[in-house]
Amino acid sequence: MPGVRTIAAVPSLSDLGQLPKRLVLGRPVRSDRVGESLLPKRLALPIFASDPLSSVAYATQEILIVLTLAGTAFLFLAPWLAIAVVLLLGTVVLSYRQVVRAYPSGGGDYEVAIKNHGQFAGLVVASALLVDYVLTVAVSVAAGTDNVISAFPALNQHRVAIAVGLVALLAAANLRGLRESGRTFAVPTYLFISGILVMVVTGLVRHFFGTDITAESAGYSISPEPGFEQLTGLALLFFVLRAFASGCTALTGVEAIANGVPAFKPPKSRNAATTLALMGGIAATMFSGVTALALFADVKYAEHPCDLVGFTGCETEPQRTVIAQVAAATFGGDTSVGFFYIQAATALVLVLAANTAFNGFPLLGNVLAQDSFLPRQLHTRGDKLVYSNGILLLAGFAALLITAFQADVNRLIQMYIVGVFTSFSIGQWGMVRHWRRELATETDARARARIRRSQLINAVGGSLTTIVLLIIVVTKFTRGAYLVILVMPVLFLLMQAINRHYSHVAAQLTPDSSARLLPSKVHAIVLVSKVHKPTLRALAFARATRPDVLTAVTVNVDDAETRGLQADWERYDIPVPLTVLESPYREITRPVVDYVKGIRRQSPRELVIVFVPQYVVGHWWENVLHNQSALRLRARLQFQPGVMITTVPWQLESSIGRGDDDRRPGPMPGDLRRGLTDDQVDATPYG
Repeated sequence: MPGVRTIAAVPSLSDLGQLPKRLVLGRPVRSDRVGESLLPKRLALPIFASDPLSSVAYATQEILIVLTLAGTAFLFLAPWLAIAVVLLLGTVVLSYRQVVRAYPSGGGDYEVAIKNHGQFAGLVVASALLVDYVLTVAVSVAAGTDNVISAFPALNQHRVAIAVGLVALLAAANLRGLRESGRTFAVPTYLFISGILVMVVTGLVRHFFGTDITAESAGYSISPEPGFEQLTGLALLFFVLRAFASGCTALTGVEAIANGVPAFKPPKSRNAATTLALMGGIAATMFSGVTALALFADVKYAEHPCDLVGFTGCETEPQRTVIAQVAAATFGGDTSVGFFYIQAATALVLVLAANTAFNGFPLLGNVLAQDSFLPRQLHTRGDKLVYSNGILLLAGFAALLITAFQADVNRLIQMYIVGVFTSFSIGQWGMVRHWRRELATETDARARARIRRSQLINAVGGSLTTIVLLIIVVTKFTRGAYLVILVMPVLFLLMQAINRHYSHVAAQLTPDSSARLLPSKVHAIVLVSKVHKPTLRALAFARATRPDVLTAVTVNVDDAETRGLQADWERYDIPVPLTVLESPYREITRPVVDYVKGIRRQSPRELVIVFVPQYVVGHWWENVLHNQSALRLRARLQFQPGVMITTVPWQLESSIGRGDDDRRPGPMPGDLRRGLTDDQVDATPYG
């Protein structure tokens, strides 16, 4: 562009304060290398699909928790509920394959909703997804901690500290960059998949062709909770639906691939759709296998361990997870290599499943920031080309949630899937509208047939997910879902308020004819406390701007000091008039502000420039001892229209060498001036 010169930034040596950051993040990555952080399918699968894949570790457990409220009488429903969950998972995966093809920009359900339903629906989806991502981290990390404790029960007392520490490690790994975190998480995810598949095959072979597998809790019995002894009619239906809703935790994280399409290597949509299909098939196989083995092994699992009749250590020892019991039964006990392998892989993948949220949340935050619904800082990439602010924000909220709920999976998971199915439902119905618009303009018969097929898939998906959402809200409302239902409107209103603010600011900043008018004249004011080097430099700089009017101003808070200042002013023969503002109440800020306001009232088109001398210090504690009056003055003056504030720095000796570029030997600009004596200042022309 004519008249515009681009200067490349030259990296400078970082100081010691940057060392901890570099140890965590590594070296920064240039902006022009953003394409190198895109993911192939083999890395995208563990990054974006670790959440739904890892949910097999607790989805079966959640079904059993609800069914055992009525004792063991209704455990026969578990396989039918598992089949319903698998069918729903398949439908949702097919539905999202249509989303990634139609909306490859990465907005997922949010983009679908805002383009097809409008801003209201888009913000509902955004608030649901933001809550869901935080809960994904909290639930996955808490579940992973549970599996660690199942292998090492002595760690139970450190549950919260372990979970919060794992969140911090995840945040650090993600801050290092997408590709690096992908390599970090790929191996545990694939080890988990292979371990679960080996366990399922081994268990099924043993059950059908060898020795029956028996869980450690098989001999326990469960007393029905009060009110669950005789379930009939609507009560029985409600009970079954509640168990089904708990099993639907297996679907969490499916939407992450649709939100993360921009992170895939080209062809982005095709690779994302393939990854979705792989994830759906693997997750359905593992979930079905674990559920079958849990039933064959006669696993018992209760919300409260002491409800298990026969579990003598229930008050002091933690209850082993369902997958831990299945692994012990399949591989020959809790001291077998297979048991520890499954526990290690499960704990790792559950913790790393939170990585789905660490990739989805920042990407969604970036899209929302671009649309001015979240702070613009969420649109900024960090040193490693990731959205660092989004990662840190997610980690902070997840750590707070884990601490508040003591890393208890059973309490956290009750809030979990409300947001998931809210976004599922609105997104799928938005896709139905999208295909309807496509049909209105498409004339090719083959293309119209393909569009109708996609529309049917999304309509079925929207119908099923809406029904499931209603079931979840009704069955889980009093058990914790109400918290999510309360938080979502708060986020909705907050995003609307942020958008209004940005819109209002943009309207105020739009250029108009008055913005190009030159001021009638420039009135410069130099604030003076005493005659010293910073004051003389400020006066010299003000004179160099050649204002129409130049005035030095001081505030009289002590008559003796003011008289001394006036005497010095005459002694140094400073050719700038000195104005003394009286302050009977010894205030400094108010008289100066009133003086500036008076100038503006007399001539509204006059530009007032206030020059404020300020010390530059090298230590934080020196700021406490200096510059307080200048800070207060700037804080008040910046709200005055037609007023510019110019800070004139004077570097004290403690500040020498503090900047990145001040490390070279030899004299620096200003060194000679800092070495002047009072007599030399007298002979120097004011600066």
